[in-house]
Amino acid sequence: MGTPAPGDSVEPMADEDDAAVREGAAADGDATEDELAGDVLPDDLDVTGLVGPYEFPNNSKRRIAAVLYAVIGAICIWLGLAVDSPLVDTGLVVVGIGLVVWAIYGFAVAVDTAVEETDARVAAARVVGFPPGPASAQMGWRGWRSRPVWRILLYSDEDQPRYRALVLIDGVSGEVIEHFVEDNPEDWSEL
Repeated sequence: MGTPAPGDSVEPMADEDDAAVREGAAADGDATEDELAGDVLPDDLDVTGLVGPYEFPNNSKRRIAAVLYAVIGAICIWLGLAVDSPLVDTGLVVVGIGLVVWAIYGFAVAVDTAVEETDARVAAARVVGFPPGPASAQMGWRGWRSRPVWRILLYSDEDQPRYRALVLIDGVSGEVIEHFVEDNPEDWSEL
């Protein structure tokens, strides 16, 4: 393909086609306002209307999925034992046992996240040895038990931060798992 030469005719891009379709639908009166808007975020994901701090969902919500796996696994085992066909009953029982085992794992990893993001940032600020400025927090999970862990990235509180640090905070106990502090290699002078 390649780039068109000056004066060549170029097909309109998809956005221009979509705009023409929306204009035609609006003129016909067949489309609603939401359909004419294109892609729109659902209300629960729209951050422009967010009031107050964002609250990260608790890790214990995994119990909901574990209950569903256990119920479906029990139904599969029951159906497998109730059906007379050797091929069907064996397959359902094996699938049911697998789902029940997965449900047990789901219950084991569904520990409560007792440490909120703000508490994790405070704990990280205590261990780095400099007054924190810009910071970022991310929830992650560690190990087979999928234990919740806050990953906090901190910069020192200067116009051009001199230091940066990465701190891992246990989401259940609030203990500092690891931390790393270094001189900031980034140049923020143009920002």
